[in-house]
Parts: sequence; C-alpha cells; structure tokens
Amino acid sequence: MIHDVDMKFDKELSWLSFNERVLQEAADQAVPLLERIRFLGIYSSNLDEFFRVRVGGIRRRAMVEAEQDNPKDKWETLHQEISVKVGMLTEQFKKVADDVFQQLAKENIVTIFDDNDNSQFNLHLSQRQLDWLEQYFDNGVIRHITPIIIHSKTQLANCIDDDGIYFLVALHHQGDVHYALVEIPREETKRFIVLPTVNGDKTKYIVMLDDVVQYFIRKLFDGVVPFDKIDAYSMKLTRDAEYSLPDDLDESLLEQMSKGLKQRLKADMVRLVHDRNMPKYMTSYLKKALKIKHEDELAAGVRYRHFKDFVKFPNLGQAQLENPELPALDSARFTAYPSVFDAISHQDILLYYPYHKFRHFTEFVRQASYDPLVRHIKINIYRVAKHSRIIQSLIEAVKNGKKVTVVVELRARFDEQANIEWAKLMKDAGIEIEFGIETLKIHSKLCLVTRLEHDKLVRYAHLGTGNFHEGNARVYTDFALFTKHKEICQEVDNVFSFISHSYKRFRFNHLIVSPLTSRRRLYQLIDNEIQSAQDHKKAEIILKLNNLVDSGLISKLYAASSAGVKINIIVRGMCSLIPGVKDKSDNIKIISIIDRFLEHPRVMLFHNQGEQQLFISSGDWMERNIDHRVEVACPIYDETLKQRIIGILNLHLQDNVKARIINKSQNNRYVRASKQSPLRSQIAIYHYLSQQEQQDEQLNDQQLSKSKQ
Repeated sequence: MIHDVDMKFDKELSWLSFNERVLQEAADQAVPLLERIRFLGIYSSNLDEFFRVRVGGIRRRAMVEAEQDNPKDKWETLHQEISVKVGMLTEQFKKVADDVFQQLAKENIVTIFDDNDNSQFNLHLSQRQLDWLEQYFDNGVIRHITPIIIHSKTQLANCIDDDGIYFLVALHHQGDVHYALVEIPREETKRFIVLPTVNGDKTKYIVMLDDVVQYFIRKLFDGVVPFDKIDAYSMKLTRDAEYSLPDDLDESLLEQMSKGLKQRLKADMVRLVHDRNMPKYMTSYLKKALKIKHEDELAAGVRYRHFKDFVKFPNLGQAQLENPELPALDSARFTAYPSVFDAISHQDILLYYPYHKFRHFTEFVRQASYDPLVRHIKINIYRVAKHSRIIQSLIEAVKNGKKVTVVVELRARFDEQANIEWAKLMKDAGIEIEFGIETLKIHSKLCLVTRLEHDKLVRYAHLGTGNFHEGNARVYTDFALFTKHKEICQEVDNVFSFISHSYKRFRFNHLIVSPLTSRRRLYQLIDNEIQSAQDHKKAEIILKLNNLVDSGLISKLYAASSAGVKINIIVRGMCSLIPGVKDKSDNIKIISIIDRFLEHPRVMLFHNQGEQQLFISSGDWMERNIDHRVEVACPIYDETLKQRIIGILNLHLQDNVKARIINKSQNNRYVRASKQSPLRSQIAIYHYLSQQEQQDEQLNDQQLSKSKQ
C-alpha cells in the first residue's frame, strides 16, 4: 500500500518485506544448513512479534473505523493486505523448511517429523529407539504435563498462554467428543531430542518433543478419561501485546507495571494458528469456544508452532553446517593501558560489536565498581542479559561505597517483567533506581563514571547504539564510543538530569537529544546539505538506520533529493521512503543488508562542505524515537574513528552479495555487479577492523618505544 499524498510506503507492509529478506537468507543455498534453519527460527519469531505488536494495533483501528462507518476502510484494507502477504510468505516458509531438512538428511542428520497418525515414527524408528523414547517420555516429559479437561464452564481463552504451544485434543467415546488442552513443556525439557544410534549407524536422528508427546498422548488420558479414539493437532494463540497502566496514584510504578502486564494474559486474540490438517469439526469448535468472528483470526499453518525455537537447533558435530567463527577482536586502544580509565584518558575509543569484544565494556563497569577514585556510576538499562555481569558489577560497586544510579526502563517491550525483577534486586542492594519520565521511554544507551582525580571530579562516558546485553552483543552490530571529552560528558550528565527532572531545560551543543532537539537538529543538518546543493557545491548524506518511517524526515529527504543532494541509505527493517521517483527521490538510493549479524547501529553522515559531520545514535528515524523517547546521538570528533566508521559505511554500500535494493515494488532484488568481485560487507568489515586494530597496535608500540627513549 502506497500513500500517494505524501508518497510513502506503508510501514507494516514494509516490515513484512523486511521479514521476507530474512526468509531469503533461509532459502539461500550458499548459507550453511544450520544457519538456514536458524533464519527460519528468526523469521518465525519476527512474525510472532509482528502480530502481537503491529497487527493488534491495526485490528483495533479497523474496529474503530467500522464503528464510525468510515467508507474508506483504510485499516481494514491494510489488514486484508497483510493477511494476503502473510499467507504467501507462509507457503514460501513451508517450501524452504522442507528443502532445508531434506538437505540436512543428506548430511546424515535426519529430522523425523511425524504425522498425526504416527506413521513416520513407526516407519523410520527401530523398536529399540521407540522403547528409548517411551522411557524418555515416562521419565522426563510426562511429569511436566497436566492436561486441561474442557467442560461447559471452561473459559478456553483464559487457559491459553500467549507464548505456549498446545495440542487441541479430541477424545472420542461412544459417539461423543470431549476436548482437552495439552501444553508442550518446551521450557522444562528439550524441544529437539537426539536419539541413540543403532548398531553403529552413522545417521543421527532428531525428533521433535511435540511429536513425542503426540505419539504417547494416550498415556495422558488412560484410566482418567474414557476414549475410543484420540485426535490431537497443534495450535498457538497470539494476543495483542498492548496494555495500559492502572491509573492509581497510591500504587508504585512497579505495582502498576505488574498489573499492566497481567492484562496481556487476557488481552484480545489477534490470531490463532493451527495445524493445516486439523479437521473441520475441531476448527469449528475453536471458533465457537474462542468466539472467533473473523476468518483471518483463524489461520492454517505449518505443523510446528513456535518455529522460533529452531534458532537453537542442535549441531551434531559437522563444522561446515555453521558459519565459520569470527573471533571477536581486542581493542588495541584499550589493551595498551593498565586500566580502562588510562586508555580513555589517552584517546577516544570506538568499539563495533560483535567484531569487538563486549568484555571491554563489562571491564569498564567492573573496574569502576572497585576503583578507589570512582565516586559515582550512572547507567541506562533497557535490556540486559539474563545473567548480567553488568548488574552484578553495579551491586559490587555499592558494596565498595560507590554511589550508583540506574535508570530502568520498565516499558521495554517483552522485557518488562525481567526489568521489574532487576529493579527490585538492585534497589534491595542499595542502588538508587529511577524509572525515568512517565510519558517517554528511556531508550538512550548511556553510562557515566565520575572519578576524583587530583581533587577534581572527572567524567568518563559511554555512548552507544545498542543495549548493555552480553548476548545481543554477539549477534547485533552496534557502535560504542568511550570518551573523556569534557563537554560531551557534561551533556551526558545533563541527559541523566533531564531524565530525573524533566521540567529542567539544558543546552546541548554536541549531543542530539530526543525529544528536546532531535527534530530541529536533524532538519538543520539536512537543510545545510540542501543549501550546499543550491549553491552548486557537493552535498551528500549517508544514513544507516533500522527503520525510516518518520513523515517529517522523509519529506526533508525528498526535498534534499529534489535539490540535488546525493543520498545513500542503508536500512535494515521498515522503510516508508520510496527512492528513485523522477523529480522527487531520484537522488536517493536505498539498500538493506541481511546476513549472519543483525544490523542494529544508527549512523548519520553529512558532507557539510567537506567538514564531515558524523553521528552515532540510539534512535531510529521514527516519530516515536524523535518525539516520544529519550534518545541520544553523539558526534564522532576523533578523525581516525570518524574515518573508520566511514570505511564501514562504504563497505556496506559496496556489498554485492547480501545487499538488497529497496524500491517501490519492495521485491527485495539482490544487488549484483557482474564485473566486480564479490564483496560481502559483514565479512569485509571484520577483515577491515582486524587491519585497523593491527595498525593501532603498531602505533601503540611506536609511542611506547618513544616514551622509553
């Protein structure tokens, strides 16, 4: 859907186009087989979140539209377009999955996907393997399953968890049918079960926990519920992820958030996906029991729900089935000095995860936690790892007498409960906890350490594009700047003060801060390039973003293109801007790169009449990031680091292996240059940064040699 008035592509359909690029990676024969399976898992996880977050909102708007008897039916039309696109992608997904597992079997790893009549288990498994599976079920699975026997007073919707996988079970007895609900205990036991080999057979067999439960499902009901025949088919319910906070001034924010999250358990159903082989009498029962009124709320799909678990599909030993390892790099600017503070005092330091070790940041916090000169640590927490070394260091800092202030964003979607628990833990440990501004999510990635050096307070700041999450740092690409720049550090402190006291106003000469200055500053930066173009000077913008959907910024980019500004954009996800339209956006080129790492940093480069201005940012070009969140963009002043980032951007722009062209048709055509050698930017960036680190190390050695003379 294209909105002709302001020439924008619909962001939800653009998001589906992004997820189609993920599916392309799963279909790519050049990608190792296990990585292809994992891309299928990523695609599935993405689609679940899409329905929980985006489709839920569209359905609500469509319902309001219907109540208002709006003849345009904008949201209902969009809802239908999404259904058609998802249906098409589901068929592609099934074909890709079938192909991947057929090829995996050629590598002597056979995944046996059973049928509803158990024919595949009976055909392919020996009696010894079936006996082993029965013992596995009896000893390790059945104790985690408590069926729900459905009766006339059962509220079926209240029995289904949004994140669970279920079998709807039909128990036939003497002409009657009774129903039960069985949840697959995928959190309590392994989803993928590796069978013992038989008689030295080189082939390794994997079966799904879902199929094992179904194969032995009679054991759940024998002697409890009478039956002559059992039908069992998989299903999964997706709920609207939106929730509201109770309006109770007497409750703490933690209590309000806890109540708000409970609403998700009873939130409206967005869709229920079921095994496409489920008989009509069972789907009719589901429609009635769940009060399903619209056909698109009940969708037939592949047999296995929560395919996102396939991200953890096991490797049984063949190295060639996975991407070759790219060992994370040490930063020579850090390792040349005995402490992180010595290193940052010498020069600004830039890390690019996962190419660099995240350990450098955890060391920054760990050393701050016990350094006798450190007085205060401040940090934003949006998402952290399940076993966070960072939070552990912050707790140790309190034990060492440091003042620690942590801004916890309780509304980080799907991490709310974890952040509530972290907030309680840190508060009990003596950390000063702040929850930010009621109307704004705190999405900035800041950490500020204050030390007492020579009787003066000196600040050290971290400004980044990604969360302080050890796990994400192995998969997400993100920039992190460490600096002692006096004015930047002061402005970082001002951001923390704004979060604590939003009524105060601060002047930001270096940082671009949402919602205070971002829109104005970004407009100014684009206008400067427009002026240069009008003055017949070189004018150029390079952007790297996750999402580009903000109407005002898109309009500015169209104006810049019309004035003659050359614009290159690298966008991972949603993109509402339509490039290549004559007299409107013909100076704009957009690519998207999907590869082994998830592209996550936001970077903005403006030519600025040869005095290039470069920023890394925590926020995308979306209305929410510009106007409704606390986001921070930081300039890169160190010329070496600036050129390093520009080098990375240029490698992305030269990618002719994993780059796709974003165009009006959103058809995800690959960039291909027959006369050029293949360039896969993520791999090229790794080698580029390895060379840069070697040069930094040589420079350190030269400086050390000079100091000894």
